[in-house]
Amino acid sequence: MDAIVIGAGHNGLVTAAYLAKAGLRTVVLEARPTVGGTAASEPFAGATVNICNCDHLTVRTTPVIDELDLGSHGLRYLDVEPAQINTTWRDPRPWPIFHDVDRTIEALNVLHPGEVEGYRRYLKAALPAARLLLDAASEPPTLGGLTRKAMDKRMRGVATLFHWSRRSAADVIRSFFTTDAMRAPAMAVGPMVWGISPEFAGSGLGALTYALRHVATVGRPVGGSGALPDALLAAYRSHGGQLRVSTRVSSILCDNIGVCGVTLTDGSDIRSSVVISACDPHRTFVEWLSNAPTQADDLIQRWRTVPHSQGYESKVDAVMTSVPRLRATDTPQFERLGIDPTAATTAIAPSLADMDLGYRLMNEGRVLARPAMLVNVPTVLDPTMAPPGSHVLSLEAIYTPYEFTGGWASTAEPARWLEEYSHLVQDGFLDTITDWRVMTPASYETEFNLPKGHATSFAGGPLAALRNKNPELTRYETAVPGLYITGAATFPGAGVWGASGRNAALVVLAAHGT
Repeated sequence: MDAIVIGAGHNGLVTAAYLAKAGLRTVVLEARPTVGGTAASEPFAGATVNICNCDHLTVRTTPVIDELDLGSHGLRYLDVEPAQINTTWRDPRPWPIFHDVDRTIEALNVLHPGEVEGYRRYLKAALPAARLLLDAASEPPTLGGLTRKAMDKRMRGVATLFHWSRRSAADVIRSFFTTDAMRAPAMAVGPMVWGISPEFAGSGLGALTYALRHVATVGRPVGGSGALPDALLAAYRSHGGQLRVSTRVSSILCDNIGVCGVTLTDGSDIRSSVVISACDPHRTFVEWLSNAPTQADDLIQRWRTVPHSQGYESKVDAVMTSVPRLRATDTPQFERLGIDPTAATTAIAPSLADMDLGYRLMNEGRVLARPAMLVNVPTVLDPTMAPPGSHVLSLEAIYTPYEFTGGWASTAEPARWLEEYSHLVQDGFLDTITDWRVMTPASYETEFNLPKGHATSFAGGPLAALRNKNPELTRYETAVPGLYITGAATFPGAGVWGASGRNAALVVLAAHGT
Protein backbone atom coordinates (compact mmCIF):
# COMPACT_ATOMS: atom_id res chain seq x y z
CA MET A 1 0.00 0.00 0.00
CA ASP A 2 1.11 3.56 -0.70
CA ALA A 3 -0.86 4.95 2.26
CA ILE A 4 -2.86 3.75 5.25
CA VAL A 5 -5.51 5.96 6.86
CA ILE A 6 -6.63 4.96 10.36
CA GLY A 7 -10.19 6.08 11.08
CA ALA A 8 -13.09 6.65 8.69
CA GLY A 9 -14.52 9.77 10.27
CA HIS A 10 -15.18 12.56 7.81
CA ASN A 11 -11.63 13.97 8.06
CA GLY A 12 -10.06 10.56 7.53
CA LEU A 13 -12.28 10.01 4.50
CA VAL A 14 -11.38 13.44 3.10
CA THR A 15 -7.67 12.69 3.40
CA ALA A 16 -8.08 9.24 1.86
CA ALA A 17 -10.16 10.55 -1.04
CA TYR A 18 -7.53 13.14 -1.96
CA LEU A 19 -4.74 10.56 -1.78
CA ALA A 20 -6.65 8.06 -3.90
CA LYS A 21 -7.55 10.78 -6.39
CA ALA A 22 -3.82 11.57 -6.71
CA GLY A 23 -3.14 7.94 -7.59
CA LEU A 24 -1.90 6.56 -4.26
CA ARG A 25 -2.97 3.02 -3.44
CA THR A 26 -4.81 3.76 -0.20
CA VAL A 27 -6.62 1.71 2.42
CA VAL A 28 -8.83 3.10 5.20
CA LEU A 29 -9.07 1.09 8.42
CA GLU A 30 -12.15 1.65 10.58
CA ALA A 31 -12.82 -0.03 13.92
CA ARG A 32 -16.59 0.41 13.67
CA PRO A 33 -18.78 -1.47 11.16
CA THR A 34 -19.75 1.80 9.44
CA VAL A 35 -18.02 5.01 8.36
CA GLY A 36 -18.54 8.64 9.33
CA GLY A 37 -17.85 8.60 13.07
CA THR A 38 -19.91 11.20 14.88
CA ALA A 39 -20.74 12.91 11.56
CA ALA A 40 -22.80 9.85 10.59
CA SER A 41 -26.52 9.11 10.78
CA GLU A 42 -28.15 5.86 11.79
CA PRO A 43 -31.62 4.26 12.04
CA PHE A 44 -33.63 4.59 15.25
CA ALA A 45 -37.27 3.68 15.89
CA GLY A 46 -38.06 3.60 12.17
CA ALA A 47 -36.49 7.01 11.53
CA THR A 48 -33.01 8.36 10.70
CA VAL A 49 -31.17 10.26 13.42
CA ASN A 50 -27.84 12.06 13.39
CA ILE A 51 -25.11 11.03 15.80
CA CYS A 52 -24.38 14.71 16.45
CA ASN A 53 -26.07 17.91 15.31
CA CYS A 54 -27.23 18.06 11.70
CA ASP A 55 -26.23 21.64 10.80
CA HIS A 56 -23.22 21.89 8.48
CA LEU A 57 -21.57 25.28 8.12
CA THR A 58 -17.77 25.26 7.85
CA VAL A 59 -17.47 22.31 5.46
CA ARG A 60 -19.43 24.35 2.92
CA THR A 61 -16.70 27.03 2.99
CA THR A 62 -13.96 24.60 1.92
CA PRO A 63 -13.06 23.40 -1.59
CA VAL A 64 -13.70 19.79 -0.54
CA ILE A 65 -17.22 19.42 -1.94
CA ASP A 66 -16.25 20.74 -5.38
CA GLU A 67 -12.76 19.21 -5.61
CA LEU A 68 -14.04 15.73 -4.75
CA ASP A 69 -17.20 16.27 -6.82
CA LEU A 70 -19.38 15.10 -3.94
CA GLY A 71 -22.54 16.24 -5.71
CA SER A 72 -22.05 13.50 -8.28
CA HIS A 73 -21.77 11.03 -5.40
CA GLY A 74 -25.17 11.87 -3.94
CA LEU A 75 -24.53 14.85 -1.66
CA ARG A 76 -27.22 17.52 -1.76
CA TYR A 77 -27.72 20.29 0.80
CA LEU A 78 -30.86 22.02 1.99
CA ASP A 79 -30.16 25.58 3.07
CA VAL A 80 -31.46 26.46 6.55
CA GLU A 81 -33.05 29.89 6.79
CA PRO A 82 -33.18 31.46 9.28
CA ALA A 83 -29.77 30.07 10.13
CA GLN A 84 -30.58 29.89 13.84
CA ILE A 85 -33.18 30.91 16.42
CA ASN A 86 -31.67 32.40 19.57
CA THR A 87 -33.27 32.45 23.00
CA THR A 88 -32.41 32.11 26.69
CA TRP A 89 -33.92 30.49 29.72
CA ARG A 90 -34.22 33.74 31.66
CA ASP A 91 -35.16 36.07 28.81
CA PRO A 92 -37.26 34.01 26.38
CA ARG A 93 -37.53 36.65 23.67
CA PRO A 94 -36.31 34.66 20.64
CA TRP A 95 -34.75 36.31 17.63
CA PRO A 96 -33.63 34.84 14.31
CA ILE A 97 -30.28 35.22 12.64
CA PHE A 98 -30.35 35.00 8.86
CA HIS A 99 -27.49 34.47 6.44
CA ASP A 100 -28.50 37.86 5.06
CA VAL A 101 -27.36 40.71 7.32
CA ASP A 102 -30.19 43.06 6.31
CA ARG A 103 -32.87 40.50 7.18
CA THR A 104 -31.26 39.99 10.58
CA ILE A 105 -31.15 43.73 11.25
CA GLU A 106 -34.79 43.97 10.17
CA ALA A 107 -35.73 41.23 12.66
CA LEU A 108 -33.78 42.90 15.46
CA ASN A 109 -35.55 46.19 14.74
CA VAL A 110 -38.81 44.38 15.44
CA LEU A 111 -37.74 42.17 18.36
CA HIS A 112 -34.75 43.84 20.05
CA PRO A 113 -34.53 47.39 18.69
CA GLY A 114 -32.18 48.52 21.45
CA GLU A 115 -29.51 46.07 20.26
CA VAL A 116 -29.44 47.03 16.57
CA GLU A 117 -26.58 49.52 16.76
CA GLY A 118 -24.55 47.10 18.85
CA TYR A 119 -25.11 44.42 16.24
CA ARG A 120 -23.94 46.77 13.50
CA ARG A 121 -20.77 47.54 15.48
CA TYR A 122 -20.24 43.85 16.13
CA LEU A 123 -20.52 42.97 12.44
CA LYS A 124 -18.12 45.74 11.43
CA ALA A 125 -15.44 44.12 13.57
CA ALA A 126 -16.44 40.46 13.26
CA LEU A 127 -17.27 39.92 9.58
CA PRO A 128 -13.76 40.56 8.21
CA ALA A 129 -12.28 38.41 10.97
CA ALA A 130 -14.68 35.55 10.24
CA ARG A 131 -13.84 35.68 6.53
CA LEU A 132 -10.12 35.65 7.29
CA LEU A 133 -10.52 32.76 9.76
CA LEU A 134 -12.35 30.59 7.24
CA ASP A 135 -9.91 31.47 4.47
CA ALA A 136 -6.94 30.64 6.71
CA ALA A 137 -8.37 27.19 7.42
CA SER A 138 -8.20 26.23 3.76
CA GLU A 139 -4.49 25.37 3.81
CA PRO A 140 -1.85 24.26 6.35
CA PRO A 141 -1.03 27.30 8.50
CA THR A 142 2.32 29.01 8.01
CA LEU A 143 3.42 32.55 8.80
CA GLY A 144 3.97 33.24 5.12
CA GLY A 145 0.61 31.81 4.12
CA LEU A 146 -1.32 33.69 6.79
CA THR A 147 0.51 36.91 5.91
CA ARG A 148 -0.37 36.47 2.25
CA LYS A 149 -4.04 35.88 3.04
CA ALA A 150 -4.10 38.93 5.31
CA MET A 151 -2.53 41.03 2.58
CA ASP A 152 -5.02 39.71 0.03
CA LYS A 153 -7.78 40.99 2.31
CA ARG A 154 -5.94 44.29 2.85
CA MET A 155 -5.36 43.32 6.50
CA ARG A 156 -9.09 43.46 7.22
CA GLY A 157 -9.90 41.31 10.22
CA VAL A 158 -6.31 40.96 11.43
CA ALA A 159 -6.67 43.39 14.33
CA THR A 160 -9.89 41.71 15.46
CA LEU A 161 -8.36 38.24 15.34
CA PHE A 162 -5.36 39.44 17.31
CA HIS A 163 -7.20 41.41 19.99
CA TRP A 164 -10.17 39.08 20.44
CA SER A 165 -7.93 36.00 20.70
CA ARG A 166 -6.36 37.51 23.83
CA ARG A 167 -9.66 38.35 25.54
CA SER A 168 -12.47 36.24 26.94
CA ALA A 169 -15.43 35.66 24.64
CA ALA A 170 -17.75 36.97 27.35
CA ASP A 171 -15.86 40.27 27.55
CA VAL A 172 -15.95 40.61 23.76
CA ILE A 173 -19.68 39.99 23.52
CA ARG A 174 -20.44 42.29 26.48
CA SER A 175 -18.71 45.13 24.64
CA PHE A 176 -21.40 45.07 21.94
CA PHE A 177 -24.65 43.96 23.58
CA THR A 178 -26.55 44.87 26.74
CA THR A 179 -28.95 41.92 27.21
CA ASP A 180 -28.49 38.20 27.73
CA ALA A 181 -30.92 37.65 24.87
CA MET A 182 -28.13 38.82 22.55
CA ARG A 183 -25.06 37.83 24.55
CA ALA A 184 -25.82 34.33 25.77
CA PRO A 185 -26.72 32.41 22.57
CA ALA A 186 -23.41 33.43 20.98
CA MET A 187 -21.58 31.90 23.93
CA ALA A 188 -23.70 28.74 23.89
CA VAL A 189 -22.67 27.91 20.31
CA GLY A 190 -19.12 29.16 20.87
CA PRO A 191 -17.11 28.53 24.05
CA MET A 192 -19.70 26.20 25.59
CA VAL A 193 -19.54 23.93 22.56
CA TRP A 194 -15.75 23.95 23.04
CA GLY A 195 -16.26 22.77 26.62
CA ILE A 196 -14.87 25.89 28.30
CA SER A 197 -16.30 28.85 30.19
CA PRO A 198 -16.86 31.97 28.08
CA GLU A 199 -15.09 33.87 30.85
CA PHE A 200 -11.78 32.16 30.04
CA ALA A 201 -9.04 34.44 28.74
CA GLY A 202 -8.11 33.50 25.19
CA SER A 203 -11.60 32.32 24.23
CA GLY A 204 -12.49 35.54 22.43
CA LEU A 205 -12.74 34.08 18.93
CA GLY A 206 -15.78 32.22 20.22
CA ALA A 207 -17.60 35.53 19.80
CA LEU A 208 -17.41 35.13 16.01
CA THR A 209 -20.32 32.69 15.97
CA TYR A 210 -22.96 35.13 14.76
CA ALA A 211 -20.65 36.49 12.05
CA LEU A 212 -19.90 32.98 10.76
CA ARG A 213 -23.59 32.50 9.97
CA HIS A 214 -23.49 35.60 7.77
CA VAL A 215 -20.28 34.61 6.00
CA ALA A 216 -21.29 30.97 5.39
CA THR A 217 -24.64 29.29 4.79
CA VAL A 218 -25.98 26.72 7.22
CA GLY A 219 -27.15 23.60 5.43
CA ARG A 220 -28.27 20.03 6.06
CA PRO A 221 -27.53 17.10 3.78
CA VAL A 222 -30.63 15.40 2.41
CA GLY A 223 -31.01 12.14 4.30
CA GLY A 224 -29.12 13.34 7.35
CA SER A 225 -25.61 14.35 8.32
CA GLY A 226 -24.33 10.92 7.30
CA ALA A 227 -24.92 11.74 3.64
CA LEU A 228 -21.62 13.66 3.73
CA PRO A 229 -19.37 10.76 4.83
CA ASP A 230 -21.35 8.46 2.53
CA ALA A 231 -20.55 10.74 -0.41
CA LEU A 232 -16.90 10.98 0.68
CA LEU A 233 -16.69 7.18 0.75
CA ALA A 234 -18.23 6.93 -2.71
CA ALA A 235 -15.75 9.50 -4.06
CA TYR A 236 -12.87 7.64 -2.42
CA ARG A 237 -13.95 4.33 -3.89
CA SER A 238 -14.40 5.87 -7.33
CA HIS A 239 -10.63 6.44 -7.35
CA GLY A 240 -9.87 2.85 -6.36
CA GLY A 241 -9.62 3.36 -2.61
CA GLN A 242 -10.05 0.36 -0.32
CA LEU A 243 -12.01 0.28 2.96
CA ARG A 244 -11.82 -2.26 5.77
CA VAL A 245 -14.43 -1.85 8.49
CA SER A 246 -14.57 -3.68 11.85
CA THR A 247 -10.79 -3.57 11.68
CA ARG A 248 -8.86 -2.41 14.72
CA VAL A 249 -5.26 -1.23 14.80
CA SER A 250 -3.09 -2.44 17.68
CA SER A 251 0.17 -0.69 16.77
CA ILE A 252 1.84 1.61 14.28
CA LEU A 253 5.08 -0.04 13.16
CA CYS A 254 8.42 1.69 12.63
CA ASP A 255 11.81 0.63 11.35
CA ASN A 256 15.13 2.46 11.54
CA ILE A 257 13.92 5.06 9.04
CA GLY A 258 10.32 5.76 10.00
CA VAL A 259 6.85 4.27 9.65
CA CYS A 260 6.59 0.93 7.90
CA GLY A 261 2.95 -0.04 8.48
CA VAL A 262 0.42 -1.13 11.10
CA THR A 263 -0.44 -4.26 13.03
CA LEU A 264 -4.08 -5.21 13.47
CA THR A 265 -5.65 -6.78 16.53
CA ASP A 266 -5.99 -10.07 14.62
CA GLY A 267 -2.19 -10.20 14.43
CA SER A 268 -1.87 -9.37 10.72
CA ASP A 269 0.23 -6.53 9.31
CA ILE A 270 -0.34 -4.02 6.53
CA ARG A 271 2.84 -2.47 5.19
CA SER A 272 3.22 1.10 4.00
CA SER A 273 5.71 3.93 4.40
CA VAL A 274 2.84 6.41 4.90
CA VAL A 275 0.36 6.18 7.78
CA ILE A 276 -2.18 8.91 8.55
CA SER A 277 -4.04 8.67 11.85
CA ALA A 278 -7.42 10.37 11.98
CA CYS A 279 -7.80 9.24 15.60
CA ASP A 280 -7.08 10.68 19.02
CA PRO A 281 -3.41 11.82 19.28
CA HIS A 282 -3.01 10.22 22.72
CA ARG A 283 -3.93 6.85 21.27
CA THR A 284 -1.80 7.42 18.18
CA PHE A 285 1.41 8.48 19.92
CA VAL A 286 1.20 6.87 23.35
CA GLU A 287 -0.68 3.60 22.77
CA TRP A 288 -0.02 2.64 19.15
CA LEU A 289 3.42 3.95 18.20
CA SER A 290 5.80 1.00 18.39
CA ASN A 291 9.60 0.95 18.09
CA ALA A 292 9.64 4.64 17.20
CA PRO A 293 12.95 6.24 16.19
CA THR A 294 14.73 8.26 18.88
CA GLN A 295 13.75 11.59 17.32
CA ALA A 296 10.17 10.82 18.40
CA ASP A 297 11.06 10.57 22.11
CA ASP A 298 10.07 14.17 22.81
CA LEU A 299 6.83 13.77 20.87
CA ILE A 300 5.81 10.69 22.83
CA GLN A 301 6.78 12.19 26.18
CA ARG A 302 4.87 15.40 25.48
CA TRP A 303 1.70 13.46 24.72
CA ARG A 304 2.12 11.32 27.83
CA THR A 305 1.79 14.51 29.87
CA VAL A 306 -1.03 16.14 27.87
CA PRO A 307 -4.19 15.69 29.97
CA HIS A 308 -7.16 14.09 28.23
CA SER A 309 -10.34 16.04 28.85
CA GLN A 310 -13.65 14.36 29.57
CA GLY A 311 -16.62 14.63 27.25
CA TYR A 312 -19.32 17.18 28.03
CA GLU A 313 -21.98 16.91 25.31
CA SER A 314 -25.01 14.64 25.24
CA LYS A 315 -27.78 14.22 22.70
CA VAL A 316 -31.39 13.13 22.93
CA ASP A 317 -33.05 11.78 19.79
CA ALA A 318 -36.82 11.47 19.87
CA VAL A 319 -39.44 10.36 17.37
CA MET A 320 -42.64 12.41 17.65
CA THR A 321 -46.03 12.76 16.06
CA SER A 322 -45.90 16.57 15.73
CA VAL A 323 -43.44 19.46 15.57
CA PRO A 324 -42.79 21.42 18.78
CA ARG A 325 -43.01 25.19 18.53
CA LEU A 326 -41.63 27.77 20.95
CA ARG A 327 -44.46 29.56 22.70
CA ALA A 328 -42.47 32.78 22.62
CA THR A 329 -42.56 32.81 18.80
CA ASP A 330 -46.36 33.01 18.85
CA THR A 331 -46.38 36.79 19.11
CA PRO A 332 -47.52 39.49 16.68
CA GLN A 333 -43.96 40.82 16.51
CA PHE A 334 -42.50 37.46 15.52
CA GLU A 335 -45.33 36.71 13.13
CA ARG A 336 -44.56 39.97 11.31
CA LEU A 337 -41.30 38.41 10.13
CA GLY A 338 -43.18 35.79 8.09
CA ILE A 339 -40.82 32.90 8.82
CA ASP A 340 -41.15 29.33 10.05
CA PRO A 341 -39.02 29.14 13.23
CA THR A 342 -39.38 25.35 13.47
CA ALA A 343 -36.96 24.66 10.61
CA ALA A 344 -33.86 26.15 12.25
CA THR A 345 -31.81 25.01 15.21
CA THR A 346 -32.83 26.84 18.38
CA ALA A 347 -30.00 27.77 20.72
CA ILE A 348 -31.39 27.91 24.27
CA ALA A 349 -28.78 29.54 26.46
CA PRO A 350 -28.24 30.02 30.19
CA SER A 351 -27.11 33.46 31.32
CA LEU A 352 -23.39 34.21 31.17
CA ALA A 353 -23.21 33.84 34.94
CA ASP A 354 -24.93 30.45 34.76
CA MET A 355 -22.55 29.35 32.01
CA ASP A 356 -19.58 30.01 34.23
CA LEU A 357 -21.35 28.22 37.08
CA GLY A 358 -22.20 25.35 34.76
CA TYR A 359 -18.56 24.92 33.81
CA ARG A 360 -17.62 24.59 37.48
CA LEU A 361 -20.51 22.21 38.15
CA MET A 362 -19.45 20.08 35.19
CA ASN A 363 -16.03 19.63 36.74
CA GLU A 364 -17.75 18.47 39.91
CA GLY A 365 -19.78 15.88 38.00
CA ARG A 366 -23.00 17.89 38.05
CA VAL A 367 -25.29 19.47 35.43
CA LEU A 368 -26.91 22.90 35.42
CA ALA A 369 -30.59 22.95 36.32
CA ARG A 370 -31.22 24.39 32.85
CA PRO A 371 -28.26 23.52 30.61
CA ALA A 372 -27.53 25.03 27.23
CA MET A 373 -29.45 23.20 24.51
CA LEU A 374 -29.28 23.08 20.73
CA VAL A 375 -32.63 21.81 19.49
CA ASN A 376 -33.89 21.12 15.99
CA VAL A 377 -36.40 19.04 14.07
CA PRO A 378 -34.56 18.01 10.87
CA THR A 379 -37.71 16.46 9.39
CA VAL A 380 -39.29 19.91 8.94
CA LEU A 381 -36.94 20.46 5.99
CA ASP A 382 -36.22 16.83 5.18
CA PRO A 383 -39.26 14.55 5.63
CA THR A 384 -37.27 11.62 4.21
CA MET A 385 -35.75 11.13 7.68
CA ALA A 386 -38.95 9.79 9.26
CA PRO A 387 -42.03 7.78 8.24
CA PRO A 388 -45.15 9.73 7.19
CA GLY A 389 -46.80 11.35 10.20
CA SER A 390 -43.62 11.30 12.29
CA HIS A 391 -40.86 13.77 13.06
CA VAL A 392 -37.40 13.57 14.58
CA LEU A 393 -36.26 15.79 17.45
CA SER A 394 -32.57 16.40 18.14
CA LEU A 395 -31.70 17.94 21.51
CA GLU A 396 -28.05 18.49 22.43
CA ALA A 397 -27.28 19.34 26.05
CA ILE A 398 -23.92 20.94 26.85
CA TYR A 399 -21.79 20.72 30.01
CA THR A 400 -23.05 17.19 30.73
CA PRO A 401 -19.90 15.53 32.12
CA TYR A 402 -18.54 12.10 31.38
CA GLU A 403 -17.92 11.66 35.10
CA PHE A 404 -21.52 12.49 35.98
CA THR A 405 -22.23 11.90 39.65
CA GLY A 406 -24.18 8.67 39.89
CA GLY A 407 -23.27 7.63 36.34
CA TRP A 408 -25.29 7.59 33.14
CA ALA A 409 -26.97 4.21 33.58
CA SER A 410 -30.22 5.94 34.55
CA THR A 411 -32.15 8.05 32.05
CA ALA A 412 -33.52 10.34 34.76
CA GLU A 413 -31.21 13.24 33.94
CA PRO A 414 -31.78 13.18 30.15
CA ALA A 415 -35.53 12.86 30.76
CA ARG A 416 -35.26 16.03 32.85
CA TRP A 417 -33.86 17.91 29.84
CA LEU A 418 -36.93 16.97 27.81
CA GLU A 419 -39.09 18.14 30.72
CA GLU A 420 -37.28 21.49 30.88
CA TYR A 421 -37.62 21.95 27.12
CA SER A 422 -41.32 21.14 27.32
CA HIS A 423 -41.87 24.30 29.40
CA LEU A 424 -40.79 26.42 26.40
CA VAL A 425 -43.03 24.80 23.78
CA GLN A 426 -46.72 24.10 23.32
CA ASP A 427 -48.65 22.02 25.84
CA GLY A 428 -48.64 18.27 25.32
CA PHE A 429 -45.16 18.08 23.80
CA LEU A 430 -44.08 15.13 25.94
CA ASP A 431 -47.20 13.20 24.93
CA THR A 432 -46.18 13.45 21.25
CA ILE A 433 -42.98 11.46 21.84
CA THR A 434 -43.33 7.83 20.77
CA ASP A 435 -39.73 6.77 21.41
CA TRP A 436 -36.46 8.36 22.47
CA ARG A 437 -32.86 7.58 23.29
CA VAL A 438 -29.86 9.42 24.72
CA MET A 439 -26.21 9.51 23.70
CA THR A 440 -24.02 10.57 26.63
CA PRO A 441 -20.23 10.95 26.84
CA ALA A 442 -20.19 7.37 28.14
CA SER A 443 -22.03 6.29 24.96
CA TYR A 444 -19.57 8.12 22.73
CA GLU A 445 -16.72 6.32 24.49
CA THR A 446 -18.12 2.81 24.12
CA GLU A 447 -19.74 3.20 20.70
CA PHE A 448 -17.36 5.61 18.94
CA ASN A 449 -14.02 4.87 20.60
CA LEU A 450 -13.70 8.39 22.03
CA PRO A 451 -11.69 8.21 25.28
CA LYS A 452 -13.89 9.57 28.10
CA GLY A 453 -16.41 10.46 25.41
CA HIS A 454 -14.31 13.38 24.21
CA ALA A 455 -12.84 14.11 20.79
CA THR A 456 -9.69 16.11 21.39
CA SER A 457 -10.17 19.38 19.55
CA PHE A 458 -7.72 22.00 18.35
CA ALA A 459 -8.46 25.20 20.26
CA GLY A 460 -7.98 28.66 18.85
CA GLY A 461 -7.64 30.20 15.42
CA PRO A 462 -4.79 30.70 12.98
CA LEU A 463 -2.72 32.76 15.43
CA ALA A 464 -2.83 29.89 17.93
CA ALA A 465 -1.70 27.60 15.11
CA LEU A 466 1.55 29.54 14.77
CA ARG A 467 2.48 29.30 18.44
CA ASN A 468 1.11 25.87 19.26
CA LYS A 469 3.07 23.78 21.79
CA ASN A 470 2.36 20.61 19.81
CA PRO A 471 3.45 21.52 16.27
CA GLU A 472 2.20 18.26 14.74
CA LEU A 473 -1.35 19.53 15.33
CA THR A 474 -0.83 22.32 12.82
CA ARG A 475 1.76 20.76 10.50
CA TYR A 476 0.00 17.37 10.21
CA GLU A 477 3.40 15.66 9.93
CA THR A 478 5.17 14.27 12.97
CA ALA A 479 8.69 13.58 14.22
CA VAL A 480 8.32 10.07 12.81
CA PRO A 481 8.98 10.10 9.05
CA GLY A 482 5.89 8.90 7.21
CA LEU A 483 3.50 9.34 10.16
CA TYR A 484 0.86 12.05 9.79
CA ILE A 485 -2.24 13.03 11.75
CA THR A 486 -5.54 14.67 10.93
CA GLY A 487 -8.94 15.07 12.59
CA ALA A 488 -10.58 17.33 15.15
CA ALA A 489 -7.41 17.56 17.25
CA THR A 490 -5.57 19.29 14.41
CA PHE A 491 -6.04 22.75 12.91
CA PRO A 492 -8.64 24.17 12.34
CA GLY A 493 -10.51 22.03 14.90
CA ALA A 494 -13.76 20.24 15.54
CA GLY A 495 -17.13 20.30 13.85
CA VAL A 496 -18.08 18.99 10.42
CA TRP A 497 -15.36 20.95 8.64
CA GLY A 498 -13.10 18.64 6.60
CA ALA A 499 -10.36 21.27 6.29
CA SER A 500 -8.02 19.24 8.51
CA GLY A 501 -8.46 16.21 6.27
CA ARG A 502 -7.72 18.19 3.13
CA ASN A 503 -4.74 19.97 4.69
CA ALA A 504 -3.23 16.68 5.86
CA ALA A 505 -3.61 15.24 2.35
CA LEU A 506 -1.86 18.27 0.84
CA VAL A 507 1.06 17.83 3.25
CA VAL A 508 1.35 14.11 2.46
CA LEU A 509 1.21 14.68 -1.30
CA ALA A 510 3.77 17.50 -1.15
CA ALA A 511 6.15 15.36 0.90
CA HIS A 512 5.93 12.53 -1.60
CA GLY A 513 6.11 14.65 -4.72
CA THR A 514 2.60 13.85 -5.90
